[in-house]
Amino acid sequence: MVLRLSHLLYLTFFSLTVLFSSCKKPLIFSKGNLSFSSDTIVFDTVFTTIGSTTKQFKFYNNDKRTVNIEQIELVGGENSPFRINVDGVSGTNFANIELEGRDSLFVFVEVTLEANSQLNPMVIEDQIRFRTNGIDQYVQLVVWGQDAYFHFKDTNEGVWPNDKPHVIYGYAAVDSSKNLIIQPGTNVFLHKNALLYVYKGSLDIQGTKDQPVTFQGDRLELDYADVQGQYYGIYFQEALPSTINYAIIKNGTSGIHLFDNDPANPSYTLDIKNTKIYNCARYGIFIYSGAKVKAENCLISKNGTHALIVLEGGDFNFNHCTLLGYGGFEDQSAAVGISNYYVANNIANVGSINEGTITNSVIYGNLDHELAIDTLSDPAITLNFNFTNNLIRSITTFTQPFFVNNLWNTSPQFRDEPENDFRFWSTSPLNGAGSNSFPTSNGLDIEETTRDLLNPDIGAYEY
Repeated sequence: MVLRLSHLLYLTFFSLTVLFSSCKKPLIFSKGNLSFSSDTIVFDTVFTTIGSTTKQFKFYNNDKRTVNIEQIELVGGENSPFRINVDGVSGTNFANIELEGRDSLFVFVEVTLEANSQLNPMVIEDQIRFRTNGIDQYVQLVVWGQDAYFHFKDTNEGVWPNDKPHVIYGYAAVDSSKNLIIQPGTNVFLHKNALLYVYKGSLDIQGTKDQPVTFQGDRLELDYADVQGQYYGIYFQEALPSTINYAIIKNGTSGIHLFDNDPANPSYTLDIKNTKIYNCARYGIFIYSGAKVKAENCLISKNGTHALIVLEGGDFNFNHCTLLGYGGFEDQSAAVGISNYYVANNIANVGSINEGTITNSVIYGNLDHELAIDTLSDPAITLNFNFTNNLIRSITTFTQPFFVNNLWNTSPQFRDEPENDFRFWSTSPLNGAGSNSFPTSNGLDIEETTRDLLNPDIGAYEY
């Protein structure tokens, strides 16, 4: 019997197929379980209605064989305030995920809380359940939540309650002829680019030493503790006489920005005392185009560009203040920059400085020039300066007659500048070097230490 070639080839192919099919082994999954980079994901305080940052963890297959994860489930399901994403896919329930040996996958977690009308922080928990080979493993999810008063492009007057925080989206405005009082201990949190906007009205911040009023960004995760530019700041435009006492303003863009002065207001636009402004992306206090500021016992430090800037004129009287650089940025400029003009569209807009006074204050930092004055003269404008009994860092010392009894280029001997402790040691040249001709209004320093009546110290602190 003769087989044709075609039949022979067919039989050969069939035999090889059967042979290889019989040799192929089925995939044998690992009987092991998973390990995790963390068994608990904790979110710091999150305000209701405001989402958190995204946190992440990894789960691992430590076996050399592939493991089949039967189910990954957000236990709270659709009603959970948490949201999860497994390997790039969002959802609440995932099934039959194969994870190769010695491999891992990411899980991303976020949380948003609903308003709850509670005054005290609350703890909310959920779990992510991983079922592998019939065994359940859990990763705990925990968030501290806080309800708040929310302001979104609204107008405000009267007294803000201080029983829970105030959170500002966009802006919270104090409109023309209105007055807003912020009580001791109030915490104000501002969203990205938000501001407290005082337009032809007045603001009265009534903090105390033990209960300051605090302004900061609304992201309370530890990663945001010292991030600049989280919101804009407090903005005064043609404001009525306003006051700030014992406030902490941190992590903004311009801590306090003042624009123009109400012609009907012969007094200061802002009287600010016992206040700390620090870690803002640009300025501590920005006086622009005629606004007027009186400051006493204030510490303004480590801002991106200037502690104090005056542009296109304006009045200022700073007594017993500590005005510092130490911003550490490439565009950092002098701690104090003063100019009575501003150039826009090749036109110099010039303004007067009727009162330009800095007394008993520290102007210092890590630059060779921490004081810069640039003015244009004009028959229609006035320039009046008085710099007396200050400690100033500047290689170029000013010899104009309005510089009197100043200390130049000597270290203030701060206790711990890197840790923001700007008190000073007993051997500091600040000790007893102030003038009693410019006393503070209450005879105290920023910590309510009594000042020496005859020989007060320079700066916001009395030794």
